Amino acid sequence: MGDSQLLGILLIAMVAGIILFRLYSVLGRRTGNEREPPERLRQFGSAPRARPDNVLALPERSAVSPDRQPVAGDPAAAGLLDIKLADKNFETEHFLEGARDAYQMIVTAFAARDRKTLRPLLSDEVYSAFDGVMREHEEHGETVNYTFEGFRSVHVVHAELKARTAEVTVEFAAKFISATTDASGALVDGDAQNTREIADVWTFARDTRSSDPNWTLVATSGGS
Repeated sequence: MGDSQLLGILLIAMVAGIILFRLYSVLGRRTGNEREPPERLRQFGSAPRARPDNVLALPERSAVSPDRQPVAGDPAAAGLLDIKLADKNFETEHFLEGARDAYQMIVTAFAARDRKTLRPLLSDEVYSAFDGVMREHEEHGETVNYTFEGFRSVHVVHAELKARTAEVTVEFAAKFISATTDASGALVDGDAQNTREIADVWTFARDTRSSDPNWTLVATSGGS
């Protein structure tokens, strides 16, 4: 009885061994004809690949300064956003505060013929134009009495990123009193008593990769 049971167990083991061997023969070897798993599956669960150094992560929408979100129909919005992406420290309202200060400083220095103040604020071309007008006043012995009284409005009318240079054009509606007199004190131009308003359109530029945070006046056009 015991011998027959042992013989039966051995036969079952032999059959099982033959079946396992056949399964291994079919499934356990690579023949060279197997299809690679799809790319998305081969990468699943693997360590994330390092980002190449030349790929930049764009900021999230919420990271863009809310002071000047792109608005449909606003011709300056796209340019301001481009500048913001190139210079993470750029903020429109902060820029406009500096532009107001620069405008007042430049027009006041121009009237006083303060070349030392003007020179670092202007491009070579703009400085040359300003200097030419100041020289004419000097040659004719004229004096400009100028009092800045404030702004009616200041706003960006155009913005553009050219290569790495940001350019922002601002319209200043300014109020002031200005009177030009000759060597004898006679009035040549302006009005020493009444406030005038003028619209000036100025373009400022800055290299977005420069460590110098200051902007330079590169173009001007006057209004009425």
